[in-house]
Amino acid sequence: MNAEEARRAREAREAQEADPAGGAEGAGGVDSAQGAAGGAGATGGAGAGAVAPGKSAAKRVRRQARGERRIAQLLQAAASVFCTSGYTAASTNAIAREAGVSPGTLYQFFPNKEAIAIELSDRLLDSWRESHGQALSSGHLTLPLDRMLDAVLDPLIAFNCENPAFAILMHGPDTPGEIAKEIHTLHDSVHTRVEELLAAVLPDTPADVRSRTANMTVGMFKSGLQLIMFHEGAERDAYIVEMKTAMYRYLAPLMPQQGGPDSSAQTPAATTTTTTG
Repeated sequence: MNAEEARRAREAREAQEADPAGGAEGAGGVDSAQGAAGGAGATGGAGAGAVAPGKSAAKRVRRQARGERRIAQLLQAAASVFCTSGYTAASTNAIAREAGVSPGTLYQFFPNKEAIAIELSDRLLDSWRESHGQALSSGHLTLPLDRMLDAVLDPLIAFNCENPAFAILMHGPDTPGEIAKEIHTLHDSVHTRVEELLAAVLPDTPADVRSRTANMTVGMFKSGLQLIMFHEGAERDAYIVEMKTAMYRYLAPLMPQQGGPDSSAQTPAATTTTTTG
């Protein structure tokens, strides 16, 4: 069963978990998911037609809301377990225990650990794309370099600090194969966007130089982020300042409008937004 089939099967099973007494009707309300999942869940029948359409629709909405809350509960528990144990050592029993539900309840929504990881990574990727889209906006290009770094780096750092499971799933040595495919796509998309931004501020720079600069910038961010994630509180904030300072000193000489090499004295040491309580 691939990820899409697992997701559809889970949708068909939501009705049973949320309203066991109305299993026949519940399955009838998710016919498309049931068919796609190969008949997973209860079998819809004549009972579905015995309920007024308005009431049936209202029940489906309530079931879907309860099912989505349970899924969110399980995914939050999985993120915690993955961060604590790593993906390989994590188990569905540990995830169910963290969520405060039985393993049987978990299996009503997810057939295995990999399906949980794929669903979690899909949701994290959606949030990642939103945060990176905002951070790497061309609207920041008119800002002075120190403020530009704040505008670009702060949301990216905040996303990773708020979602530590993202790094576990995307960059861990034991990442599931389907998720691992996303890593190259992520790197390529970020590199392309950074290179586009550099082209806007350095239009006369040769393409090969811009490409190397983009690679170096992304590499500095990834390396600095590892140190940032490893620390907490004031020490984490200090490493954020260090990363911004290093990137400032690397990029400033390339941007004459920022003051050239001598502008390194104007490092953004006091502009960091605190990311931890």
